[in-house]
Amino acid sequence: MNKLWTITKREYLTRVKKKSFILVTILMPLGIGLIAFVSGYFASKAGKSEKVILVKDEGNILKQADLQSTFMKFDFSDEELEVLKSSYIDDGYDLLLHLEEIEDLTEEDINVSYYTKDKLSLPTLESIERKIGSAIRAYKVQQSEIDEELLAGFDTDVDLENGLSGDDEEAVGSSASKMSTIISTALSYIMGFLMYMVIFIFGGMVMRSVMEEKINRIVEVIISSVKPFQLMMGKLLGVGMVGLTQVLIWIILVPVILMLLGMYFGLDQVNTPEMQQAQEMMKDINQDDFKQGMAEFITEFKALNWWFIIPVFLVYFLGGYFIYASFFAAIGSTISDDLGEAQQFMMPIVIPVIIAFVMIPAVFNDPDGPIAIFGSMFPLFSPILMPARIPFDPPVWQVLLSIVILIASVIFFIWVAARIYRVGIFMYGKKINYKELSKWLFYKYS
Repeated sequence: MNKLWTITKREYLTRVKKKSFILVTILMPLGIGLIAFVSGYFASKAGKSEKVILVKDEGNILKQADLQSTFMKFDFSDEELEVLKSSYIDDGYDLLLHLEEIEDLTEEDINVSYYTKDKLSLPTLESIERKIGSAIRAYKVQQSEIDEELLAGFDTDVDLENGLSGDDEEAVGSSASKMSTIISTALSYIMGFLMYMVIFIFGGMVMRSVMEEKINRIVEVIISSVKPFQLMMGKLLGVGMVGLTQVLIWIILVPVILMLLGMYFGLDQVNTPEMQQAQEMMKDINQDDFKQGMAEFITEFKALNWWFIIPVFLVYFLGGYFIYASFFAAIGSTISDDLGEAQQFMMPIVIPVIIAFVMIPAVFNDPDGPIAIFGSMFPLFSPILMPARIPFDPPVWQVLLSIVILIASVIFFIWVAARIYRVGIFMYGKKINYKELSKWLFYKYS
């Protein structure tokens, strides 16, 4: 254990003190901040460009509507269309709209012609279509002499809410509101995505560490005083701690940098068509309903069983890391001077991770279905899929069984990786294939 701790400490301190680690740890949040700054800068500049639109309205429908917005100005003209088409650019307009007179109020598809020298962005087109559609609807209602309030009363929103509570809930099972389902769905995807990223980032660090020591022949000196298994485990633990340190620093720095950028730009300075479209949609939302929804969100978020979710997530986090990091360590030990040799062994590792990530939507669509149950039990999938199921309160026996399978798999895969590692670190100048790897599992080592 002393040797294992010494190796772990060496792996951790050696990498943390490197200039490359410090640079990457600092430059990563700064890079994200730079991307956010550039995006915010161009968004703020783009938001200041106003579209001036000339409208030829044959039926005088749009004049009665409020079409103006921060980034769009509408003017109307009664001139002939051909005259307007030849002069609207010289008159300083960006766009010419032509709406013919509507003769049939029951007509559903209305074609509005537009003329412009430049291509319009999709958000701008959608915003114009929405404004004109609302104006035509209001015109049809007015011409039909239908009471607007009566017509609006026909629109009905149906919200499904679980009615179980108290004794009924204890008799039938746990109840969940729609809001808790939404939160669980979002949380499951976030947790699954985090595991997906951790496996590749941390596993890649382990593989590069093994490759460097083997190529530089440092491992031959180290192995004279420790066993290969101790060296590999120390590397897994040390590199894992390095990765956790890096992630914790990023968790602190990234929000701080983004918050400072938000204060620099200010929300009112970024006024793009997309922002305007979102603001217009928010106008239709009742403020009381919004406040009530936020209060419900906070209540349901606090009501989640975090004392169960967080420990279980950490178990699968560590289990997934040790399984896949051991694979990467074994691959790193097979590589000599040709780095392309690793490609043939990477695919069997990458495929299960990608499949598990693709299965996440199926898990939160049916968290108790056969696909979700299988994925949360299979050890190569469970580090990603079981954390995605946890917010939906799967049966405790399934969680415990999955953890037992995961722990057994961790022991088995580390054993397999160690058998490959103990031979691979001494193997130079030989082409390695799967048949050769299978022989390494049964080599006797003294």
